[in-house]
Amino acid sequence: MSVDTHPVAAGAPTAYPFDDLVERYLDYLRSVDYAQSTLRKKRRVIVAFAQWVRSEKRAIAILNDHDIDVFASCLHRPKPYRLSFIQRTLRLLFIYLRAQTEFATPTISANVDSRADELLRAYTHYLRSDRGLTECSVRVYSPFVRAFLSERAVEINVGAADSFNAAAIRSFLLDRARNHSSEYSRLLAIALRSFCRFLFIHGHVARNLSVCIPTVRRWRQAQIPAFLTPEQVDRILATTDRPTSSGRRDRAVLLLLARLGLRPGEVAALELDDLHWRTGEITIHGKGRAVQSLPLLPDVGEALAAYLREDRGICRSRRVFLREKAPCGELAGPGAIGQIVCQALARAGIERTSRGAAHLLRHSLATQMIRRGASLSQIAEVLRHRTENTTAIYTKVSCEALRGVAKPWPVPGDMR
Repeated sequence: MSVDTHPVAAGAPTAYPFDDLVERYLDYLRSVDYAQSTLRKKRRVIVAFAQWVRSEKRAIAILNDHDIDVFASCLHRPKPYRLSFIQRTLRLLFIYLRAQTEFATPTISANVDSRADELLRAYTHYLRSDRGLTECSVRVYSPFVRAFLSERAVEINVGAADSFNAAAIRSFLLDRARNHSSEYSRLLAIALRSFCRFLFIHGHVARNLSVCIPTVRRWRQAQIPAFLTPEQVDRILATTDRPTSSGRRDRAVLLLLARLGLRPGEVAALELDDLHWRTGEITIHGKGRAVQSLPLLPDVGEALAAYLREDRGICRSRRVFLREKAPCGELAGPGAIGQIVCQALARAGIERTSRGAAHLLRHSLATQMIRRGASLSQIAEVLRHRTENTTAIYTKVSCEALRGVAKPWPVPGDMR
């Protein structure tokens, strides 16, 4: 079978039950600004897959990712498109079909109803509804729990106390921690402790094993935060290509990080209603659902206005920053902001010396503030730290600031 030479590849109807859904999916792709050339390629793949499903007499409700691989193996060689393109196209189709309320069985993948997926869905719902965690926090916890469930899901049962116990959890934690950083291990322990508490509260296990998970110590003042000099920050900002749409977007993102010290998740979550042009303020949705206002500095406001006026365009999403390529929509969270910073660092020829590229600009702002004589309370206010203890680490980058907090060396006979 060939995608290009298939009799229905040109767009003829396939007379199969989900043809209407396929057409609506293609309409959706048009609505999110896919190019016509890309749409033609995707249509050829999707329509050929629809005819393959019909010829194999596969029930729509039981389609899964394995069917994609089988379909790809049936294509004539050389394949008209890369295997990754075919797989990505059909997996996105599956996601769209699952989201359709009228679709008979929303869980197309055969593995979705597995024990692991069932528990993970219940756990993330618990984090949102019962614990009140933000989506950012849920995204931090979920990968750790998903990895744990891939190995231990079958054992999680009220009657499986012999196999699912403290030793099994600790063994998993130690195996994973062996090849990762202390921060990874700390987050893993926190996620597992939270998950075990959920299992006990909801009756999935008979004992609360969260108390058996060891605490991974975090030495907050152990390292000096990585930062850039003002000259390096200027070099990064100068690398953005202002005449292009991506350049204007990236410049606005970088200025928010460098001038206001925003966290990457706060930049990604910024919405159009958060920009108050008349009052010159910007509303920030920070950690722990905190909502705060910061002044909209002139250069930051100019960069945002240029991007919104020239490049953002019309989109259903209210997020300020959108993807450059189809599908049109919001950025994929803090990771996308970090990627923008990494690319800017590479263009400027600056080697990153630590993880967390987006936080590098935040650290740089705090460092320059303390070197110019700002107090810890002032820096804490700008960075929106809840306590000055969090801000205290920046005193390590300034010898002058350290002299101000160090006690004098005791002198013999001095009773003060």
